[in-house]
Amino acid sequence: MTLELQGVSRMVGGRVHIHPTDLALQGGTMNVLLGPTLAGKTSLMRLMAGLDAPSSGRLLWNGQDVTGQRVQDRRVAMVYQQFINYPSMSVYENIASPLRLQGRSRPEIERAVGEVAEMLKLTPMLRRKPLELSGGQQQRCALARALVKGAGLVLLDEPLANLDYKLREELRLEIPKIFEASGAIFVYATTEPEEALLLGGHTATLWEGRVTQFGPTPQVYRQPVDATTARVFSDPPMNFLPVTKSGARLTFGHLANAPAEGALAGLADGRYLAGFRANHLALNRHSGRAVEFSCRLTATEITGSETFLHLAHGSDLWVGLVPGVHDLPPGSEVSVWLDPAHVYLFDAEGALAAPAAYALAA
Repeated sequence: MTLELQGVSRMVGGRVHIHPTDLALQGGTMNVLLGPTLAGKTSLMRLMAGLDAPSSGRLLWNGQDVTGQRVQDRRVAMVYQQFINYPSMSVYENIASPLRLQGRSRPEIERAVGEVAEMLKLTPMLRRKPLELSGGQQQRCALARALVKGAGLVLLDEPLANLDYKLREELRLEIPKIFEASGAIFVYATTEPEEALLLGGHTATLWEGRVTQFGPTPQVYRQPVDATTARVFSDPPMNFLPVTKSGARLTFGHLANAPAEGALAGLADGRYLAGFRANHLALNRHSGRAVEFSCRLTATEITGSETFLHLAHGSDLWVGLVPGVHDLPPGSEVSVWLDPAHVYLFDAEGALAAPAAYALAA
């Protein structure tokens, strides 16, 4: 079971919604579309489903061109952020409804509903109405209706965004197990890098209608091909700082220096853009190689076990994420430390020039 997008693009009113895109998705896989709001995730899903026609390119299902095929004739199911159930029907009837439309026999319907209800832990709720369920149970009901169709392609458009934290964590753990059992191609849209990492599988990062990278999720996270991908796959977004390489030394900004070691040693001399994630900044010197930066604290956000530090380093605005509670006064001067092993270097065009040393060792 495969879905291929070959040069697929979408233009509306002269505006590009999706730039020409090539993707190949395999059966039994979880594929995450990661990007901020308006990056093109829903637009790309609608093209996959056949709800919108591409402006160029074609879609192949198991090698067959289905670009012009009606959505009703495709094996596609979609679950939205706003879960949709029929309130007057029981959970059983909600799940069975697409099978009745397909003209399935009663024994077939009972068997299929029973299997998917067991998979999604809905068996005790089959006689209840959707409004008698919790939010997570209602979303599982909508997901069950999508799965019971036997769809080869299941599209999940930010399906957990409206649920509370506990329910989101519960379903995040269940969804990968569900797709493994079904054998379908799952495509899951999210704005949250953490969610992409939890779901695993493969991730496509999107920015302004363009897929910037697609590959195994840990690989895309650790080795982004450019600064845009690194920014998308970091929460908070990756911090950046100009850096100059000269011989065996790196100069960050104007003052901080560090030796150019490992992959950085072989880089040509010149100016680069250093990128590092928020959790790699520290309030103390945690390694002998760490570089010190003097910053002005603009705000703190205490989450309980961690503290977000909003920092101004010259004209650069950074965010640090440090363990513990740190109630520091805004406007104060603070020193933060960064291990060069956690620094990515990007060239003038934003392409990755050297990955972080820790990413190569992982």
